[in-house]
Amino acid sequence: MSAQPLPPLTHIPPYLQTIADYEQQAKKHLTENTWHYLQGGAMDEISVRNNLDEFKKIQLIPRHLNDFTQGNTHCEILGQSFPHPIFLAPIGHQQLFNPEAETASALAAEVLGSNLVLSTFTNTDLRRLKKENPLKWFQLYWQGDRKKSLALVQLAEQHHFKALVITIDSPHTGIRDRERRVNFQLPAGMQHPHTPTHIPLPKISENQHPVFNGLMQIAPQWSDIEFIIANTNLPVILKGILHPLDAKKALDIGVKGFVISNHGGRVLDTTISPLSALQLIKRIVPVDFPLLYDGGIRRGTDVFKALACGASAVLIGRPYIYGLATAGALGVAHVLKILKEEFEITMSLMGTASIKEINSDFIYQNRTI
Repeated sequence: MSAQPLPPLTHIPPYLQTIADYEQQAKKHLTENTWHYLQGGAMDEISVRNNLDEFKKIQLIPRHLNDFTQGNTHCEILGQSFPHPIFLAPIGHQQLFNPEAETASALAAEVLGSNLVLSTFTNTDLRRLKKENPLKWFQLYWQGDRKKSLALVQLAEQHHFKALVITIDSPHTGIRDRERRVNFQLPAGMQHPHTPTHIPLPKISENQHPVFNGLMQIAPQWSDIEFIIANTNLPVILKGILHPLDAKKALDIGVKGFVISNHGGRVLDTTISPLSALQLIKRIVPVDFPLLYDGGIRRGTDVFKALACGASAVLIGRPYIYGLATAGALGVAHVLKILKEEFEITMSLMGTASIKEINSDFIYQNRTI
């Protein structure tokens, strides 16, 4: 990696054809510390690798000679129609990767018809995103108490965000060895208009535990999720669900959808892969209950496999940040275009003319889930 990162590209060179190409290119545009922050995960990064490797274990079983006259990639989730099922996952601190930050990602998402999930840790005020664009959801990190959390929810409502995604799998920062080794720190003075970088901790005595009586004392609990559901008109989706018993409990209290995710392997290492968790949870939810998949999508075939395993749509994280680092909004749009076209061609070659036709009959897994 060069000491001085390259500036963002102003055009897309012909050698950028895949997400893997963008990954290699993005490295040239970021500082070493930022690159390790983006690529790294928790502890030994086993979950990071497994998220990718799980797709290799699934084989496709195509069918042929079907009618594609009405072929399309449209999907409907929570009463909203989407032109395709490839969404942008909530990624905070996007100014690390490009000066235009979330503004660039939002523009690309709008142009390519992708649903944007905006992070609480956005560097861009949510009020700057186009109010009339319906393809945007807001992701909430719990703010330590109900009043502050609800204030953010209400702000998102006022600016026409269509759903609320509450992240539940990171009440405490994961142990990220790679970040520690390079002494990664957010730049001094980086603005986060909707939340402080570090929420003030409760005061603890010498006899109290710094973890259990510290951050975990202000972490959300089930009753807090119920409070938000009772005080918003937005459908509430929980991000980070992996256990079927949590899924059942969430259903009981009125949660309207799940993002099946292990946080990109960044919080707790050696968790079950989201692809495996998706199939377990699919068995216990109603047939049309929204299950969004997050983790390891790099190809259009991965999108197809996730849908075949039960996902309603997929979220991409690192891939679009590779595009953002490489060429700003243009790069994000091109990454989305690559995945969208790969997915469309995969659908065609698999014999599926619509999202509803994709199911487990089209995949083979030599294992028991």
